Amino acid sequence: MPVYQHIAAYDATVEDVWAWYDSPGAFRRIMPEWEGIRPVQAGALVDGAKTRFRVQLGPLRPMWVARHYGVVQGEVFNDVMEKGPFGAWDHEHRFVSTGADTSEIHDTIQWKLPFHPLTFWTAPFTVKGRMKQMFAYRTLRVQEDLKRIAMYADQPKQRVLISGSTGLIGMQLTAFLQAAGHEVIRLVRPSTQLPSDVQHETCVVWNDQTGEVLEGSMEGFDTVIHLAGAGIGDKRWNAKRKALIESSRTVPTEQLVGLFGRLEKPPKTFLCASAVGIYGNRGEEKLTEDSPPGENFLATTCLNWEAAGVAAKESGIRTAWIRTGIVTTPMGGALQKLLLPSQLGAGGPAGGGRQYYSWISLDDQIYATYHLMMNETCEGAYNFTAPEPVTQKQYAKALGRVLRRPAFAPAPGFMLKLMLGEMAQALVLDGQRVFPNRLLESGYVFQHNDLESCLRQCLGKQRIP
Repeated sequence: MPVYQHIAAYDATVEDVWAWYDSPGAFRRIMPEWEGIRPVQAGALVDGAKTRFRVQLGPLRPMWVARHYGVVQGEVFNDVMEKGPFGAWDHEHRFVSTGADTSEIHDTIQWKLPFHPLTFWTAPFTVKGRMKQMFAYRTLRVQEDLKRIAMYADQPKQRVLISGSTGLIGMQLTAFLQAAGHEVIRLVRPSTQLPSDVQHETCVVWNDQTGEVLEGSMEGFDTVIHLAGAGIGDKRWNAKRKALIESSRTVPTEQLVGLFGRLEKPPKTFLCASAVGIYGNRGEEKLTEDSPPGENFLATTCLNWEAAGVAAKESGIRTAWIRTGIVTTPMGGALQKLLLPSQLGAGGPAGGGRQYYSWISLDDQIYATYHLMMNETCEGAYNFTAPEPVTQKQYAKALGRVLRRPAFAPAPGFMLKLMLGEMAQALVLDGQRVFPNRLLESGYVFQHNDLESCLRQCLGKQRIP
């Protein structure tokens, strides 16, 4: 059978790298963002444990079932495909110490395509390129996770409660915190449907409209991270949808903060989501955390959202508001919606393209949240945007370069308004030029300062020697 080999080097001990791989969140962290993988079951690193997930092959989503075998704690584990799209797949992960604080993982994969004698000639463009990109992505993700975890290795692990843990950011944040060794518990509503691979995890169930705790306890958490809220771009706006967008943020936040005041052991830290929409449509004005809020619907919503959490600060809980920009990942949000038209060569300027997009990579969104969580001096409002905001036209051109597609076909503003209504103005045609001043001043170092490097990593288009 053909053999693929890869060596990844890490500035961490074998024990630390193994612990990362053996954490409940490792599988979600290691999944390439562009592959569209849907986890079903994540197996622990023990003989016989199985990992199940669905992969995307064009319109098909076949199930991949892998069984672990030959596990030697801290040294090696293997997984063999029992069901899946390949004719065969047998993967050895060998952990090798290379120094007092350095190590490597040696990956060796024996594989073959279905009907291999007839299909082997397609491998250079159906398999090998994807393998290279997958391992480049995996190596960078694990290296960066380990680096961020090591920065706070001298601090005690925390007990963390997260609302909105089933959302795009919440799922990755939960997985990262688990990989970092923290105890993570999900705050959910009775109607919340957890993905099948995390259904066994501990939850606190509450009524977010009344603050009543239905199952579990809110006592004794070190940090509460509140991310819940109805999707802003999920559905066309009308009066009912706009009311839900605001109330799904303000009411649960008020109830959560009110609940803190009734606890014997309230949290020490409260991190509450917000958004750069608080600044409204501001053209080319340079915006920082000290800039005044805007006056449109999103600005008013964010202002009320942040105000709903002020009581936590007043009660002595260290409180920070995360004003998130455009989270750039193909797994959801703006980039996911832009991918198909951009791949078809229709990803040009929208409404002239002069409006600013203040973006941030998914990794920096996660790492910056961890930075606020672990730094006791961080409180108040923080802009979660990359240091280099771009215009919508620049965003489209960068995406076109990465995808090797033209990016000049314009999308007139009136057409977008016809298709999306009021939402088009707020989410596509309006813009904010936002800078993360307070985050940088607090010592945070971005993984992705420029948009193209972010797009190349998350879309599997990295330049590999």
